[in-house]
Amino acid sequence: LAIACPALAVAHPHVLVDAKSEVVFDADGRMASVRQIWRFDPAFSAYAMQGLDEDGNGELSDAELRPLAKINVESLQEFDFFTYLAISGKELAFAEPQEYWLELHDGQLTLFYELPLKTPVAVAPDTTLEVFDPEYFVAFNFVADDPVILVDAPDTCLAVYHPPRELDSQTMAMLGALPQDQRELPPELAGAADDLANIAEILCR
Repeated sequence: LAIACPALAVAHPHVLVDAKSEVVFDADGRMASVRQIWRFDPAFSAYAMQGLDEDGNGELSDAELRPLAKINVESLQEFDFFTYLAISGKELAFAEPQEYWLELHDGQLTLFYELPLKTPVAVAPDTTLEVFDPEYFVAFNFVADDPVILVDAPDTCLAVYHPPRELDSQTMAMLGALPQDQRELPPELAGAADDLANIAEILCR
């Protein structure tokens, strides 16, 4: 399970991701898909790339990265892609991604993939996009500039991004004390990651 390797750290979170999301609209002005752009931290990138340089030339080609991209996307399905698009609290269903790839820049891997909605839907009151790991195994830090953008949306639509809340020092210490091979949070910490959701309101006037 490439996206959730437990061997990289001794505390939660184990994988750090610089993230950006794009909500893509169709020609009828409906939400049609969510594109994710995730840049992994150097430690995870180095671990994930072990053994991929099949020709031994010291560089990774698109062909050499392709199997890892496939493993990552298939593994993410078990965790709902850490992506939750909902209207009035009811989650919308995604189909399996067909477009995905990895790029390598300055020693860090960036995963690009697109989640198509099973049924495109118009924006309604209380439409939200949340990106987070409920177990806080993966920590998402959204980029400062345009963290969530709308693609081909009607002119009356916009995305309003809300960063995660900060956890208190006691909760952080408890998370840091968890064994490195433990993915699920214990009951006393089960709700802690809920405060770490990156949330975007999608509004159309």
